[in-house]
Amino acid sequence: MSKSMLFSLSEEHKMIRDAARDFAQNEIAPIAAEFDESGEFPHATIKKMGGMGFMGIEIPEEYGGAGMDTLAYVLALEEICKADAAHGVIMSVNNSLYCHGIMKFGTEEQKKKFITPVASGKSIGAYSLTEPQSGSDAGTMRSRARRDGDSYVLNGRKSWVTSGPVADYYVVFMMTDPEKRQKGISAFLVEAGTPGLTRGKKEPKLGIRASATSELIFENCRVPAANRLGEEGDGFKIAMTVLDAGRVGIAAQALGIAEAAYEAARRYAVEREAFGQPIGAFQGTGFKIADMKTRIEASRLLTYNAALAKEKSKQDGSRYSLEASMAKLFASETAMYVTHQAVQIHGGMGYSKELPLERYFRDAKITEIYEGTSEIQRLVISRMELGLK
Repeated sequence: MSKSMLFSLSEEHKMIRDAARDFAQNEIAPIAAEFDESGEFPHATIKKMGGMGFMGIEIPEEYGGAGMDTLAYVLALEEICKADAAHGVIMSVNNSLYCHGIMKFGTEEQKKKFITPVASGKSIGAYSLTEPQSGSDAGTMRSRARRDGDSYVLNGRKSWVTSGPVADYYVVFMMTDPEKRQKGISAFLVEAGTPGLTRGKKEPKLGIRASATSELIFENCRVPAANRLGEEGDGFKIAMTVLDAGRVGIAAQALGIAEAAYEAARRYAVEREAFGQPIGAFQGTGFKIADMKTRIEASRLLTYNAALAKEKSKQDGSRYSLEASMAKLFASETAMYVTHQAVQIHGGMGYSKELPLERYFRDAKITEIYEGTSEIQRLVISRMELGLK
Protein backbone atom coordinates (compact mmCIF):
# COMPACT_ATOMS: atom_id res chain seq x y z
CA MET A 1 0.00 0.00 0.00
CA SER A 2 1.18 3.52 -0.77
CA LYS A 3 2.52 5.46 2.20
CA SER A 4 0.81 8.65 0.98
CA MET A 5 -2.83 7.75 1.66
CA LEU A 6 -5.39 10.51 1.16
CA PHE A 7 -7.21 9.32 4.27
CA SER A 8 -6.15 7.29 7.27
CA LEU A 9 -7.55 3.96 8.39
CA SER A 10 -9.11 3.55 11.81
CA GLU A 11 -7.70 1.02 14.26
CA GLU A 12 -10.72 -1.19 13.54
CA HIS A 13 -9.99 -1.06 9.81
CA LYS A 14 -6.33 -1.92 10.38
CA MET A 15 -7.36 -4.80 12.64
CA ILE A 16 -9.62 -6.50 10.11
CA ARG A 17 -7.13 -5.84 7.28
CA ASP A 18 -4.30 -7.43 9.27
CA ALA A 19 -6.48 -10.35 10.37
CA ALA A 20 -7.49 -10.99 6.75
CA ARG A 21 -3.87 -10.71 5.59
CA ASP A 22 -2.61 -13.17 8.18
CA PHE A 23 -5.37 -15.65 7.43
CA ALA A 24 -4.93 -15.32 3.66
CA GLN A 25 -1.17 -15.81 3.70
CA ASN A 26 -1.15 -18.61 6.30
CA GLU A 27 -4.31 -20.54 5.42
CA ILE A 28 -5.18 -19.78 1.78
CA ALA A 29 -1.93 -19.07 -0.07
CA PRO A 30 -0.41 -22.51 0.69
CA ILE A 31 -3.41 -24.35 -0.80
CA ALA A 32 -4.40 -21.97 -3.61
CA ALA A 33 -2.49 -23.73 -6.39
CA GLU A 34 -3.79 -27.15 -5.32
CA PHE A 35 -7.43 -26.04 -5.38
CA ASP A 36 -6.92 -24.16 -8.65
CA GLU A 37 -5.59 -27.37 -10.19
CA SER A 38 -8.34 -29.63 -8.84
CA GLY A 39 -11.21 -27.17 -9.15
CA GLU A 40 -12.57 -28.40 -5.83
CA PHE A 41 -14.58 -26.03 -3.66
CA PRO A 42 -12.53 -25.01 -0.56
CA HIS A 43 -15.17 -25.85 2.07
CA ALA A 44 -12.77 -25.90 5.03
CA THR A 45 -11.20 -22.48 4.50
CA ILE A 46 -14.56 -20.89 3.59
CA LYS A 47 -16.00 -22.18 6.87
CA LYS A 48 -13.01 -20.72 8.75
CA MET A 49 -13.58 -17.39 6.97
CA GLY A 50 -17.17 -17.50 8.19
CA GLY A 51 -15.96 -18.06 11.73
CA MET A 52 -13.81 -14.94 11.43
CA GLY A 53 -16.75 -12.84 10.29
CA PHE A 54 -15.60 -12.43 6.67
CA MET A 55 -18.77 -13.83 5.09
CA GLY A 56 -21.05 -11.09 6.44
CA ILE A 57 -18.79 -8.17 7.28
CA GLU A 58 -21.38 -5.42 6.79
CA ILE A 59 -24.32 -7.37 8.20
CA PRO A 60 -25.46 -6.31 11.71
CA GLU A 61 -24.49 -8.70 14.49
CA GLU A 62 -28.17 -9.47 15.18
CA TYR A 63 -28.27 -11.24 11.79
CA GLY A 64 -25.01 -13.13 12.25
CA GLY A 65 -22.65 -10.58 10.69
CA ALA A 66 -19.67 -8.60 11.92
CA GLY A 67 -21.45 -5.23 11.91
CA MET A 68 -18.61 -3.33 10.22
CA ASP A 69 -18.60 -0.84 7.34
CA THR A 70 -17.99 -1.13 3.60
CA LEU A 71 -14.36 -0.03 3.80
CA ALA A 72 -13.67 -2.84 6.27
CA TYR A 73 -15.24 -5.27 3.78
CA VAL A 74 -13.12 -3.95 0.89
CA LEU A 75 -9.90 -4.09 2.93
CA ALA A 76 -10.53 -7.69 3.99
CA LEU A 77 -11.56 -8.81 0.49
CA GLU A 78 -8.48 -7.20 -1.04
CA GLU A 79 -6.22 -9.21 1.29
CA ILE A 80 -8.05 -12.48 0.63
CA CYS A 81 -7.72 -11.93 -3.13
CA LYS A 82 -3.98 -11.32 -2.88
CA ALA A 83 -3.76 -14.97 -1.86
CA ASP A 84 -6.51 -16.40 -4.06
CA ALA A 85 -9.24 -14.68 -6.09
CA ALA A 86 -11.44 -17.81 -6.01
CA HIS A 87 -11.81 -17.57 -2.23
CA GLY A 88 -12.39 -13.86 -2.74
CA VAL A 89 -15.29 -14.20 -5.17
CA ILE A 90 -17.06 -16.65 -2.86
CA MET A 91 -16.71 -14.08 -0.09
CA SER A 92 -17.81 -11.26 -2.41
CA VAL A 93 -20.97 -13.02 -3.61
CA ASN A 94 -21.97 -13.90 -0.05
CA ASN A 95 -21.52 -10.31 1.14
CA SER A 96 -22.50 -8.20 -1.86
CA LEU A 97 -24.82 -10.06 -4.19
CA TYR A 98 -26.62 -12.23 -1.67
CA CYS A 99 -26.74 -10.59 1.77
CA HIS A 100 -26.85 -6.96 0.61
CA GLY A 101 -30.03 -7.36 -1.44
CA ILE A 102 -31.93 -9.17 1.30
CA MET A 103 -30.71 -6.70 3.91
CA LYS A 104 -31.96 -3.77 1.84
CA PHE A 105 -35.20 -5.17 0.42
CA GLY A 106 -36.14 -8.14 2.63
CA THR A 107 -38.71 -8.46 5.39
CA GLU A 108 -37.66 -9.06 8.99
CA GLU A 109 -38.60 -12.73 8.63
CA GLN A 110 -36.56 -13.05 5.42
CA LYS A 111 -33.51 -11.44 7.05
CA LYS A 112 -33.60 -13.84 9.97
CA LYS A 113 -34.16 -16.92 7.84
CA PHE A 114 -31.98 -16.22 4.81
CA ILE A 115 -29.23 -13.87 6.02
CA THR A 116 -28.28 -15.22 9.46
CA PRO A 117 -26.95 -18.66 8.42
CA VAL A 118 -25.04 -17.16 5.46
CA ALA A 119 -23.57 -14.13 7.22
CA SER A 120 -22.38 -16.35 10.07
CA GLY A 121 -20.61 -18.63 7.61
CA LYS A 122 -22.71 -21.72 8.31
CA SER A 123 -24.28 -21.64 4.85
CA ILE A 124 -23.48 -20.35 1.35
CA GLY A 125 -25.57 -17.86 -0.63
CA ALA A 126 -25.75 -17.29 -4.40
CA TYR A 127 -27.21 -14.82 -6.88
CA SER A 128 -28.88 -15.86 -10.13
CA LEU A 129 -29.70 -13.27 -12.81
CA THR A 130 -27.94 -14.31 -16.04
CA GLU A 131 -29.47 -16.78 -18.51
CA PRO A 132 -28.08 -18.54 -21.61
CA GLN A 133 -29.72 -15.90 -23.85
CA SER A 134 -29.86 -13.01 -21.39
CA GLY A 135 -26.70 -11.43 -20.04
CA SER A 136 -26.21 -7.68 -20.15
CA ASP A 137 -29.83 -7.23 -21.35
CA ALA A 138 -31.78 -8.62 -18.39
CA GLY A 139 -35.09 -7.53 -19.91
CA THR A 140 -34.92 -10.40 -22.41
CA MET A 141 -34.86 -13.14 -19.76
CA ARG A 142 -37.02 -16.17 -20.58
CA SER A 143 -37.45 -17.62 -17.10
CA ARG A 144 -40.97 -17.28 -15.77
CA ALA A 145 -42.60 -17.13 -12.34
CA ARG A 146 -46.38 -17.66 -12.23
CA ARG A 147 -48.48 -16.84 -9.17
CA ASP A 148 -50.55 -19.81 -8.01
CA GLY A 149 -52.43 -19.14 -4.77
CA ASP A 150 -49.96 -18.52 -1.97
CA SER A 151 -47.04 -19.76 -4.08
CA TYR A 152 -45.11 -18.98 -7.23
CA VAL A 153 -44.23 -21.64 -9.78
CA LEU A 154 -40.78 -21.04 -11.30
CA ASN A 155 -39.65 -22.32 -14.69
CA GLY A 156 -36.48 -21.55 -16.62
CA ARG A 157 -32.73 -21.94 -16.83
CA LYS A 158 -30.11 -19.72 -15.20
CA SER A 159 -26.41 -19.72 -16.05
CA TRP A 160 -23.03 -18.74 -14.59
CA VAL A 161 -24.23 -18.93 -10.99
CA THR A 162 -21.21 -18.47 -8.71
CA SER A 163 -21.39 -21.02 -5.84
CA GLY A 164 -24.31 -22.60 -7.71
CA PRO A 165 -23.29 -26.22 -7.08
CA VAL A 166 -22.74 -25.71 -3.34
CA ALA A 167 -25.08 -22.89 -2.24
CA ASP A 168 -27.80 -23.42 0.34
CA TYR A 169 -29.86 -20.39 -0.68
CA TYR A 170 -30.33 -18.45 -3.92
CA VAL A 171 -31.59 -14.99 -4.86
CA VAL A 172 -33.28 -15.73 -8.20
CA PHE A 173 -34.72 -13.30 -10.74
CA MET A 174 -37.67 -14.36 -12.90
CA MET A 175 -40.10 -12.64 -15.24
CA THR A 176 -43.59 -12.31 -13.73
CA ASP A 177 -44.94 -9.98 -16.45
CA PRO A 178 -43.03 -10.42 -19.74
CA GLU A 179 -44.84 -7.58 -21.50
CA LYS A 180 -43.27 -5.07 -19.10
CA ARG A 181 -39.71 -6.31 -19.81
CA GLN A 182 -37.42 -4.93 -17.06
CA LYS A 183 -40.40 -3.72 -15.02
CA GLY A 184 -41.87 -7.21 -15.16
CA ILE A 185 -38.97 -8.91 -13.33
CA SER A 186 -39.40 -10.12 -9.74
CA ALA A 187 -36.93 -11.58 -7.22
CA PHE A 188 -37.34 -14.76 -5.16
CA LEU A 189 -35.47 -16.50 -2.35
CA VAL A 190 -35.12 -20.20 -3.11
CA GLU A 191 -33.69 -22.89 -0.85
CA ALA A 192 -31.47 -25.63 -2.25
CA GLY A 193 -33.33 -28.92 -2.29
CA THR A 194 -36.65 -27.35 -3.25
CA PRO A 195 -38.46 -29.81 -5.57
CA GLY A 196 -38.13 -28.71 -9.18
CA LEU A 197 -34.73 -27.06 -8.68
CA THR A 198 -31.80 -28.88 -10.28
CA ARG A 199 -28.18 -27.78 -10.23
CA GLY A 200 -26.44 -28.22 -13.58
CA LYS A 201 -22.91 -29.36 -14.27
CA LYS A 202 -20.03 -27.43 -12.79
CA GLU A 203 -18.51 -25.16 -15.42
CA PRO A 204 -14.83 -25.70 -16.36
CA LYS A 205 -13.33 -22.21 -16.19
CA LEU A 206 -10.15 -20.39 -17.22
CA GLY A 207 -9.65 -18.87 -13.78
CA ILE A 208 -11.12 -18.64 -10.25
CA ARG A 209 -11.37 -22.40 -10.64
CA ALA A 210 -11.88 -23.20 -6.94
CA SER A 211 -15.13 -21.22 -6.98
CA ALA A 212 -17.93 -23.49 -8.13
CA THR A 213 -20.07 -22.19 -11.02
CA SER A 214 -23.07 -23.89 -12.62
CA GLU A 215 -26.46 -23.57 -14.24
CA LEU A 216 -29.70 -23.74 -12.27
CA ILE A 217 -32.71 -25.43 -13.86
CA PHE A 218 -36.21 -24.70 -12.60
CA GLU A 219 -38.99 -27.09 -13.61
CA ASN A 220 -42.31 -26.28 -11.92
CA CYS A 221 -40.36 -25.26 -8.82
CA ARG A 222 -42.88 -24.05 -6.25
CA VAL A 223 -41.78 -21.42 -3.71
CA PRO A 224 -43.95 -19.66 -1.10
CA ALA A 225 -45.16 -16.15 -1.94
CA ALA A 226 -43.52 -15.16 1.35
CA ASN A 227 -40.17 -15.85 -0.38
CA ARG A 228 -40.68 -13.08 -2.91
CA LEU A 229 -38.09 -10.34 -2.30
CA GLY A 230 -39.76 -6.94 -2.56
CA GLU A 231 -42.91 -6.41 -4.62
CA GLU A 232 -43.76 -7.91 -8.00
CA GLY A 233 -41.89 -5.95 -10.65
CA ASP A 234 -39.17 -4.78 -8.24
CA GLY A 235 -36.68 -7.38 -9.47
CA PHE A 236 -34.76 -5.24 -11.95
CA LYS A 237 -34.37 -2.43 -9.41
CA ILE A 238 -33.16 -4.94 -6.82
CA ALA A 239 -30.75 -6.57 -9.29
CA MET A 240 -29.18 -3.25 -10.33
CA THR A 241 -28.93 -2.00 -6.73
CA VAL A 242 -27.21 -5.22 -5.73
CA LEU A 243 -24.86 -5.07 -8.71
CA ASP A 244 -23.67 -1.63 -7.58
CA ALA A 245 -22.57 -3.25 -4.32
CA GLY A 246 -21.13 -6.21 -6.20
CA ARG A 247 -19.03 -3.98 -8.42
CA VAL A 248 -17.33 -2.47 -5.38
CA GLY A 249 -16.43 -6.01 -4.33
CA ILE A 250 -15.08 -6.94 -7.77
CA ALA A 251 -12.97 -3.77 -7.79
CA ALA A 252 -11.46 -4.90 -4.48
CA GLN A 253 -10.91 -8.37 -5.91
CA ALA A 254 -9.14 -6.94 -8.97
CA LEU A 255 -7.04 -4.69 -6.75
CA GLY A 256 -5.92 -7.67 -4.67
CA ILE A 257 -4.95 -9.69 -7.76
CA ALA A 258 -3.02 -6.74 -9.20
CA GLU A 259 -1.15 -6.14 -5.94
CA ALA A 260 -0.09 -9.77 -5.67
CA ALA A 261 1.21 -9.80 -9.24
CA TYR A 262 2.96 -6.45 -8.78
CA GLU A 263 4.77 -7.49 -5.61
CA ALA A 264 6.05 -10.63 -7.31
CA ALA A 265 7.23 -8.61 -10.33
CA ARG A 266 8.87 -5.93 -8.19
CA ARG A 267 10.85 -8.49 -6.20
CA TYR A 268 11.92 -10.31 -9.34
CA ALA A 269 13.02 -7.06 -11.00
CA VAL A 270 15.36 -6.45 -8.04
CA GLU A 271 16.66 -10.00 -7.61
CA ARG A 272 17.00 -11.18 -11.23
CA GLU A 273 20.16 -10.03 -12.98
CA ALA A 274 21.04 -9.80 -16.65
CA PHE A 275 24.13 -8.30 -18.26
CA GLY A 276 25.57 -7.66 -14.80
CA GLN A 277 22.74 -5.69 -13.24
CA PRO A 278 19.18 -6.17 -11.89
CA ILE A 279 16.66 -6.28 -14.74
CA GLY A 280 14.75 -3.45 -13.03
CA ALA A 281 17.64 -1.16 -13.92
CA PHE A 282 16.73 -1.50 -17.59
CA GLN A 283 14.26 1.12 -18.68
CA GLY A 284 12.03 -1.41 -20.41
CA THR A 285 11.41 -3.17 -17.10
CA GLY A 286 11.59 -0.12 -14.84
CA PHE A 287 8.90 1.72 -16.80
CA LYS A 288 6.62 -1.32 -16.51
CA ILE A 289 7.05 -1.21 -12.72
CA ALA A 290 6.26 2.52 -12.70
CA ASP A 291 3.08 2.09 -14.73
CA MET A 292 1.93 -0.92 -12.71
CA LYS A 293 2.38 0.89 -9.39
CA THR A 294 0.63 4.05 -10.61
CA ARG A 295 -2.39 2.15 -11.91
CA ILE A 296 -2.66 0.14 -8.71
CA GLU A 297 -2.68 3.25 -6.52
CA ALA A 298 -5.27 4.92 -8.76
CA SER A 299 -7.38 1.75 -8.55
CA ARG A 300 -7.06 1.75 -4.77
CA LEU A 301 -8.36 5.31 -4.46
CA LEU A 302 -11.27 4.64 -6.82
CA THR A 303 -12.16 1.45 -4.94
CA TYR A 304 -11.93 2.96 -1.46
CA ASN A 305 -13.89 5.99 -2.67
CA ALA A 306 -16.63 3.67 -3.96
CA ALA A 307 -16.66 1.92 -0.58
CA LEU A 308 -17.14 5.27 1.17
CA ALA A 309 -19.90 6.21 -1.31
CA LYS A 310 -21.69 2.94 -0.57
CA GLU A 311 -21.38 3.58 3.16
CA LYS A 312 -22.81 7.07 2.70
CA SER A 313 -25.77 5.60 0.81
CA LYS A 314 -26.74 3.64 3.93
CA GLN A 315 -27.32 6.97 5.67
CA ASP A 316 -28.98 9.08 2.97
CA GLY A 317 -30.15 6.59 0.33
CA SER A 318 -27.98 8.11 -2.41
CA ARG A 319 -26.92 6.01 -5.37
CA TYR A 320 -23.26 5.19 -5.92
CA SER A 321 -23.53 3.63 -9.38
CA LEU A 322 -21.00 6.04 -10.89
CA GLU A 323 -18.37 5.44 -8.21
CA ALA A 324 -18.90 1.67 -8.32
CA SER A 325 -18.68 1.47 -12.11
CA MET A 326 -15.56 3.65 -12.32
CA ALA A 327 -13.83 1.58 -9.63
CA LYS A 328 -14.80 -1.72 -11.21
CA LEU A 329 -13.83 -0.63 -14.72
CA PHE A 330 -10.43 0.79 -13.83
CA ALA A 331 -9.42 -1.81 -11.24
CA SER A 332 -10.37 -4.76 -13.46
CA GLU A 333 -8.47 -3.41 -16.47
CA THR A 334 -5.57 -2.62 -14.15
CA ALA A 335 -5.58 -6.24 -12.94
CA MET A 336 -5.33 -7.46 -16.54
CA TYR A 337 -2.58 -4.97 -17.37
CA VAL A 338 -0.53 -5.69 -14.25
CA THR A 339 -0.77 -9.47 -14.46
CA HIS A 340 0.17 -9.34 -18.15
CA GLN A 341 3.23 -7.22 -17.40
CA ALA A 342 4.16 -9.35 -14.39
CA VAL A 343 4.22 -12.48 -16.54
CA GLN A 344 6.30 -10.63 -19.12
CA ILE A 345 8.83 -9.44 -16.53
CA HIS A 346 9.25 -13.04 -15.29
CA GLY A 347 9.76 -14.32 -18.83
CA GLY A 348 9.57 -18.12 -19.11
CA MET A 349 9.14 -18.52 -15.35
CA GLY A 350 6.01 -16.38 -15.51
CA TYR A 351 4.51 -18.94 -17.88
CA SER A 352 5.23 -21.81 -15.52
CA LYS A 353 2.74 -23.21 -13.02
CA GLU A 354 5.57 -23.39 -10.52
CA LEU A 355 4.88 -19.70 -9.82
CA PRO A 356 1.45 -18.16 -9.15
CA LEU A 357 1.84 -15.50 -11.88
CA GLU A 358 -0.05 -17.48 -14.51
CA ARG A 359 -2.90 -18.05 -12.02
CA TYR A 360 -3.10 -14.33 -11.29
CA PHE A 361 -3.23 -13.73 -15.06
CA ARG A 362 -6.05 -16.25 -15.56
CA ASP A 363 -7.99 -15.01 -12.53
CA ALA A 364 -7.78 -11.37 -13.58
CA LYS A 365 -9.73 -11.79 -16.83
CA ILE A 366 -13.08 -12.52 -15.21
CA THR A 367 -13.03 -9.21 -13.33
CA GLU A 368 -13.55 -7.48 -16.70
CA ILE A 369 -16.58 -9.67 -17.41
CA TYR A 370 -18.78 -10.57 -14.44
CA GLU A 371 -21.11 -8.21 -12.62
CA GLY A 372 -21.13 -6.04 -15.74
CA THR A 373 -18.51 -6.13 -18.48
CA SER A 374 -16.09 -3.25 -19.03
CA GLU A 375 -18.30 -2.20 -21.94
CA ILE A 376 -21.34 -2.03 -19.66
CA GLN A 377 -19.37 0.00 -17.09
CA ARG A 378 -18.43 2.51 -19.79
CA LEU A 379 -22.09 2.65 -20.83
CA VAL A 380 -23.20 3.31 -17.22
CA ILE A 381 -20.54 5.99 -16.69
CA SER A 382 -21.10 7.80 -19.99
CA ARG A 383 -24.90 7.81 -19.70
CA MET A 384 -24.76 9.16 -16.16
CA GLU A 385 -22.29 11.86 -17.17
CA LEU A 386 -24.31 12.84 -20.25
CA GLY A 387 -27.69 12.67 -18.54
CA LEU A 388 -28.95 9.90 -20.85
CA LYS A 389 -31.25 7.02 -19.90
